[in-house]
Amino acid sequence: MRRNHRSGLERRTGGQDGYTLTEMLVVIAIIGLIAAVLTPSLIGQLGRARVKSANLQLETLSSAVEMFRADVGRYPTQAEGLKALLTEPADVEGWSGPYAKNAKALNDPWGEPVRYEADPETQYRVVSLGGDRKPGGNGTKRDLRAPEAP
Repeated sequence: MRRNHRSGLERRTGGQDGYTLTEMLVVIAIIGLIAAVLTPSLIGQLGRARVKSANLQLETLSSAVEMFRADVGRYPTQAEGLKALLTEPADVEGWSGPYAKNAKALNDPWGEPVRYEADPETQYRVVSLGGDRKPGGNGTKRDLRAPEAP
């Protein structure tokens, strides 16, 4: 190989085009640094997006429960739960559902079933346990409810 004295780079002969191992390692290191910087930010945005999606879903389910009440004259019982939005409970008159699209609509963005709680103050509450899938939590892992307690 001959040296090009103007640029200090080696000139390849005989059709040996390509990248050196050093060049490849530098590119991989740069990609790794970019990924390390962006990953926490993207994960945080994904968590916040799921919380927003869950809140919208809970509001939608809350509206469906209200439509059930408007048709039937009462809220679903604790035993009937949110399944009463999909299939007509026994001994119920006026049911004109389904009030939810499908069974998947009864799961939160984390894939867990949305809970239905009969509540004496608000008549009912729909609850998602949030990102940690456990009662309690903070931030994007907090429990979400609709309607909110007064």
